[in-house]
Amino acid sequence: MTTKNVAVFVGSLRKESFSRKFAHALRELAPASLALDIVEIGQLPLYNQDYDAAPPAEYVAFRDRVRKDDAVLFVTPEYNRSVPAVLKNAIDVGSRPYGKSVWDGKPGAIVSVSPGAVGGFGANHHLRQSLVFLNVPTMQQPEAYISGADKLLDAEGKLVNPGTREFLTKYMLAYAAWIERVAK
Repeated sequence: MTTKNVAVFVGSLRKESFSRKFAHALRELAPASLALDIVEIGQLPLYNQDYDAAPPAEYVAFRDRVRKDDAVLFVTPEYNRSVPAVLKNAIDVGSRPYGKSVWDGKPGAIVSVSPGAVGGFGANHHLRQSLVFLNVPTMQQPEAYISGADKLLDAEGKLVNPGTREFLTKYMLAYAAWIERVAK
């Protein structure tokens, strides 16, 4: 089995982001068949169709980076029942110009993370709507809504809850199988 390169997108820019901490935990829990790498998105200028003819260097670098990966994983908080603007912007930048989307056909998965009780349910499902349009076959089951995120990590940001660790290990195994099943 060859190693699949997975681009990980963290939907929060906050320095102490729970989403970023969980992205690191997922990298540690992933099976050896997956190589997870966080792709930074905070430097991307807001998407503007006027840039399609002569895209900024940040767009070019981002698109080239994502294009080479085998799969995509989104780890995001929920902002106002949706995804954070920085994540939506990255999705838009990667989807353009029309007909040249870097997302097309890449197996995807979503982990939503929140200190609240709902676990980012709204963001998770709103993101799924965009991914359907972009032809990102997104893993259906298991779903990952991580609630109470602030209580699942230690002071260094390491995952300490055994039940969550077990669930996310199984989630990453399912995602690896999903990638093998649907990758082009």
